Amino acid sequence: MSSAGRSVRPMVVLALVSAAQFMVILDLAVVNVAIPSIQADLGLGASDLQWVVITYGLTLGGFLLLGGRAADLVGRRRTLVAGLALFAAASLVAGLAGSLGLLVAARAVQGLGAALASPAALSILTTTFAEGPARTKALGVFGAVSGSAASVGVIVSGTLTSGPGWEWVFLINVPIGVALIALVLALIPDVPPAERGSADVVGAVTVTSGLIAVVYAINKSVDYGWTSPTTLGFLAAGVALLGAFVVAEARVRSPLVPLAVFRRRTLTGSIVVAALVFGSFFATIYQGTLFLQQALGYSAIDTGVAWLTATISSLVVAGAVAPRVVGRIGPGATLAIGQGVQAAGLLYLVRVPADASYWQDLFPAFLAFGIGIGASAIAVQVAAFTGIEARISGLAGGLVETAREVGGALGTAIVATVAIARAQDVLAAAGTSELTRTLALTEGFQRGSLVAAVLSLAAAVAAPLLLGQRAAGVTARAPALGGETPVADPGLPLPVDIAPDLKEAS
Repeated sequence: MSSAGRSVRPMVVLALVSAAQFMVILDLAVVNVAIPSIQADLGLGASDLQWVVITYGLTLGGFLLLGGRAADLVGRRRTLVAGLALFAAASLVAGLAGSLGLLVAARAVQGLGAALASPAALSILTTTFAEGPARTKALGVFGAVSGSAASVGVIVSGTLTSGPGWEWVFLINVPIGVALIALVLALIPDVPPAERGSADVVGAVTVTSGLIAVVYAINKSVDYGWTSPTTLGFLAAGVALLGAFVVAEARVRSPLVPLAVFRRRTLTGSIVVAALVFGSFFATIYQGTLFLQQALGYSAIDTGVAWLTATISSLVVAGAVAPRVVGRIGPGATLAIGQGVQAAGLLYLVRVPADASYWQDLFPAFLAFGIGIGASAIAVQVAAFTGIEARISGLAGGLVETAREVGGALGTAIVATVAIARAQDVLAAAGTSELTRTLALTEGFQRGSLVAAVLSLAAAVAAPLLLGQRAAGVTARAPALGGETPVADPGLPLPVDIAPDLKEAS
């Protein structure tokens, strides 16, 4: 008998979609600790290395809304299976890759698979559980799984990289993905598509291509300079593609992003602030991991353990503190405080020495960093849904999640480029001895931390200006196993049921 003819077992569905989401979010963090090993094995340059990380975020963010739309038009289960299949196949290629080009291409396909699987998984969950306590509990579990994925990722990455090798950071996804596909096909009903219509594939391709071109221009500015034809050419191409995206969205019948939605000040402000917050966050994780291993000599497993200060403090603040603070003072003020604390931690890293001690030089900064992102991640999601009616809540969630991924990729590119440029200047002036190399890496990390702190301070200033000091009637509760409907988890894209007939946005 096909799965369509079987009774739905909600807890089985919850387990499967949560496992799919866990795998997708895990890959945002799991690669970072393996980066130095990948660089050494493949002989990658410092400016090329960041593409292993940011390509996944760019394609995931660029195609996330299209994935949600595909779930409505093609069917939720079919979209989930397609996403998992792409993700597993790309993971196999990434694990076997012997060159930068093949690895980056595989990471791009991984991001596309994740963009299909993630919104489809959540859409299956929300249609399986009826609105009320049952759905609240399910969302709580789903959110907790998503939130823990990044924390588990640093340990998994360190363990695999130190053990069988960095390749298994990717290869481990293959058997898990195959098993999930088989279980989804056997246990989740194949429900007919929710809508008929078309998907804005052109919009997704132009915005993603434009962002990649802009990031490539930023990346190559270190090698060629900002006035070189290569840098200016890719920058111009990126701007042109992003312009084409805006024009297309204004004309197509079913746009990926109805432009009228940006008339909503709070939602637009949340998108801007989310890009700044996660630009600083992902950039710091990336360059901090390189600094720990390449300058301080940490092993992969030691690096994963070192980051637990930030990940555990962020989970505690996001789950137990931030929802109450948001309810009292509003998301704008909470973001200002959270990003102020995050910036303080980053500024503390600006003076880190080349022989840094963990407890004296890193622990205070990592603790502040975790507290700041824990408060900010919840606040930005609450702000995004303030005053948003149900018919476009999926679009709002998808836009904020897109800003999170794209902002993270752009932030990583900017911070890494600045850090590499500073390190190269030091090496050019002082030579290439081992001592000088460590000093160069340290000064690059210091300069990158300063730029990341500027992004956090910009978010701290922008939040109360764009979101207001307090949103009337705002309440927030952390994802839990009971109570009211929780706010979205930082790694939790909401259902993307895009309303193509959105007429008014203000």
